[in-house]
Formats: sequence, C-alpha cells, structure tokens
Amino acid sequence: MTDKYNDEIIEEENQDTDDQTDDYEPEKFCTLCHRSERQAGKMIDLPNNIHICPDCMQRSFDSMNTQMQSGNFNYGDLFNMPNISMIDLSSFQNQMGQQPKPKKKKSEKKAPVLDLKKIPAPHKIKATLDEYVIGQEHAKKVMSVAVYNHYKRVATDTMDEIAIEKSNMLMIGPTGCGKTYLVKTLAKLLDVPLAIADATSLTEAGYIGDDIESVVSKLLAAADNDVEKAEHGIIFIDEIDKIAKKKNTNQRDVSGEAVQQGMLKLLEGSDVEVPIGANSKNAMVPLTTVNTRNILFICGGAFPDLENIIKERLNKQASIGFYADLKDKYDDDPNLLEKVTVDDLRNFGMIPEFIGRLPIIFTMNGLTEDMMVQILREPRNAILKQYQKLLALDEVKLEFEEDALRAIAAKAMEKHTGARALRAILEEYMLDIMYEIPKDDNIGEVVITRGYIEGNGGPKILLRGQEVPLLESGQ
Repeated sequence: MTDKYNDEIIEEENQDTDDQTDDYEPEKFCTLCHRSERQAGKMIDLPNNIHICPDCMQRSFDSMNTQMQSGNFNYGDLFNMPNISMIDLSSFQNQMGQQPKPKKKKSEKKAPVLDLKKIPAPHKIKATLDEYVIGQEHAKKVMSVAVYNHYKRVATDTMDEIAIEKSNMLMIGPTGCGKTYLVKTLAKLLDVPLAIADATSLTEAGYIGDDIESVVSKLLAAADNDVEKAEHGIIFIDEIDKIAKKKNTNQRDVSGEAVQQGMLKLLEGSDVEVPIGANSKNAMVPLTTVNTRNILFICGGAFPDLENIIKERLNKQASIGFYADLKDKYDDDPNLLEKVTVDDLRNFGMIPEFIGRLPIIFTMNGLTEDMMVQILREPRNAILKQYQKLLALDEVKLEFEEDALRAIAAKAMEKHTGARALRAILEEYMLDIMYEIPKDDNIGEVVITRGYIEGNGGPKILLRGQEVPLLESGQ
C-alpha cells in the first residue's frame, strides 16, 4: 500500500511541475565556462543543446589563430579542450558557414516618418523653453526654428522630390549660461531621439578614447536601437571648443584637428557602422549601418579666449587715425560674443571645413544679476522651488526676502561660473537650516534674510505663531 501511495504522490508532483514549466523557458548556460546568459550575454546556440558565450568563443578563436600563425597548430588539440567532446565540430562548422542573414523588416505599408500636422510650431517650442530657461531670447528663437525645419525636412524628404538641406548649429556662450540645459529641455518636449555627447573624450580612430562614431551609437541607444528612428534624431555635442587645433605643438593632434577632420563626413551625411548596445567597436557585438544625412547636429562650447580674438580684430579695424577708438573700448562689452565671425573661429583653432558644415552660428549672452534672480525663482523647476519642496515634506514653509535673492545673485556674479554658482551658494547657506529643522517639530516657517546671506544676522524662524531668532550668524 505504501509503495502504491508513494507512486501516486510522485506522479502528482511530476504533473504539477510539468504544469508549472509549460510556460517557463530554462536559462541557458555556457557549456565551457558555465556562466548564465544574464552574466555572459547572448549565447551562441549549437546542435545537441549546446550553448557557448561570446567570450569563450572569442578566446577559442584567438588561441587557434595564435597557434596557426606560429605553425604549432594541431587539430587533435581541439578534442583536448574541456567539454569539447560534446560538440559536433562538423555541424558547428556548417552552422558557422551558413549563418542566416538578418531578416529585414517587412515594409508592406510604409507610413510617413512624420506627420506634418503634428509638427509643433516654433512659437510653441519657444513657449515651452521659456518655462525652463530664463533669457537667451535669440538663442531660443534660433533653436525653435531650426528644430521646426528639421521636423519638416524629415517629413518632406520621404514625400517630395525637392531635398531640403539640413542646418547644423554652433552654439557659443560663456560657461553656466544654459547651453546644455537648453538642449536637455528641448529633449523633453520633442518626440525625436536626442543624444548628448561630450567632445572632450573623442580621439582619432586607433587611439585610446571614444571613436567619433560613438556619438551616433549614443543616438542609436536613445532610439532603442531602432535605426530608422535614430536617423531622424538630434545629436548635441558639448565642449566642441576642446577639439580646436593645438597651437605650438610638435606632437600629433589626435584629439584636436584630427577629430574635426573625422567629423566632416558625419556632419555632412554618410553611412556609419555603429555597434548595437555598446560604445566600442572592439566589443563582440553586431554592427549596423546608420545614415547621418537626416540627423541634426547641434554643437556647443564656451570658447574661452574667443573674446580676446574678437577684441584684437575690432581694435585693428579702428586703431589708427583721428577717428581711432580706444584700446579698452570693448573690455567691458557684455555682448562682445555677438560680434563673432567665421574668421574669429578659424583663428581660435576650428578648421574652415568644419565651420562650413555648421551654417547656423549663434551666441548666448552672459547672465546678469537680474537674470540670476529670475533663475532662482521663476523656472518650473527653480532652485528655490526645490528647497521649498524639501522643507514642505517636513511641514515647514520656506520663504526668501527679495533683498536676500539680490545678495545671492551678487555673490554668484563674483564667482564667474554662471548659474552653477547659485546652487553652490544655496547649499552653503541652507546647510545649517536643513540640519536644525528636523530637531524641532514646532518650527512652522523659515524666512531667509539679506543679513543671513551677508553674515550680519540669521534667518527668521516662526514657531507656530511667534517669531524667534533660532539661528544666529556664524552658527
């Protein structure tokens, strides 16, 4: 009886496990190194339910290649490898020689890439940018029109015989004026994929660093590896001034002029082989071809010392004769960058071929004290709103006096780092407040005063109906 009873239990357990595993696909493990597919990546499937990870496959090929070059290769050594006896080499060779070609997506009904009716107008794009970025009216207008035309160019390129040339942009402005932030904000409101790359890490092909094509691989990753979607995207290359030609150097300029020359075809439009899911072609990942003809490139940089080049040119134009200007006429000109020309950029170190592929050149103004105050409180995600939200979680209200905001803006102007200085200053003065607030549950409101910013007093602390100076200056 017991044996029969045990047999029935085993049969029921087997049925349960069979029911559970009907929809379960077992995880694959490498036959050689025994790592799972999650650890080693996509497995190479061989006959007889054998799986090999890309690393083991590459190591085997490298070892065979080394021995064949040295003349010491023996085919019998293949069978001495661990677990190699389970692999049918003939079937493996047939499979490697007859790899199926990747199937192309069926395009039975090719819909238009973009609907002209859904393209946001320039004034709508600029209105959205106004909610996040203070000032820079000219820059926002230029970018709105350029992006709007890019949408229309992509839409009409598949519908019309007239090919519209793309207009790549070069954005020039001092540090902290909002170049990168402007593009990041643009990325939030657009449906096309946008990739932000840094030019400082780019080097000529064959040297340590990122290849020039890596900027396209970031765009492909932003488009979820959809090539057609990536070919209609936007690439923002920051710190573009760092690839200027190095002056007075006898070494090979692998991160300067060579990068500019390598980017010429990229900006103009060419087919680029890009690895899928990796930034380096050296990784064992498949490659795909991306055409950059419809990709809009936006380049931005601070271009330090460009103002001196502009001053030198302007002083040379009017420095002789009775109507000559003073040498220091342009020293305090806040809008000096607006007078930049292509010759100034060439003297800075940008090659003419590179500048010619960036037809739209515009500048961004440095921030004034009034703009600093606006940046503190007006944008949708302003810095003050972030601190107010943090203290609101502790049920404490945070207020700033107008004179206190002016004092913070004045201190930020002295640092000459643009809007980035505002965060550093606020972190310094809010440290004691953020530390003291959780100690007392009776605190209801904190008011930041000018005296606290200038070191002459402390903030006003309101304790549920009465005003008590809790924090003094220097604490």
